[in-house]
Amino acid sequence: MTAETDGERDTVVERPTQRLEEFREFASSSGSRLFRTALLLTGGDWHQAEDLTQTALGRAFASWRRVRRADDPDAYVRTIMVRAHISQRRLRRSGERPVEAVPEAAASGGSDPALRVTLLRVLGELPHKDRAVLVLRYWEDRSVEQTATELGVSAGSVRNRSMRALARLRDALGGELDSLANG
Repeated sequence: MTAETDGERDTVVERPTQRLEEFREFASSSGSRLFRTALLLTGGDWHQAEDLTQTALGRAFASWRRVRRADDPDAYVRTIMVRAHISQRRLRRSGERPVEAVPEAAASGGSDPALRVTLLRVLGELPHKDRAVLVLRYWEDRSVEQTATELGVSAGSVRNRSMRALARLRDALGGELDSLANG
């Protein structure tokens, strides 16, 4: 912000280009992290994850003054993302159904591709709120309280959803769990 005087009193005037530059810096530093979270929330759907990331960043830009004043702007935008995802899932109870397809890009890193594909498939089969809890708790490594705040639910609800979602993951993986864990 730049301080300018208008005679009798000092006022702080924010320049639009400064706001845009601050947001660009935030988006470039946080974009890939937000995309990974979106990818997990969407059950591995690359295109939906891109859309969700763009939606969250667009909403963050629209209210950038409020976002940048937050204690943790990353958490603020993640909350926007999770809520947008839940809202989209509610609105899209249409005939659109996911299909099995080969991912467009190979998985990066040293993780086992079979485990990654299987986990993404099983995550995609979970209800969207359960998936959001697992992603925030175990992928983003958030505490129960942080997850509850980001989802707008109680800590007890987060614990219950975590327990149920993990049980569903174990059930869905069934016999694959041992073979995936042992390679």
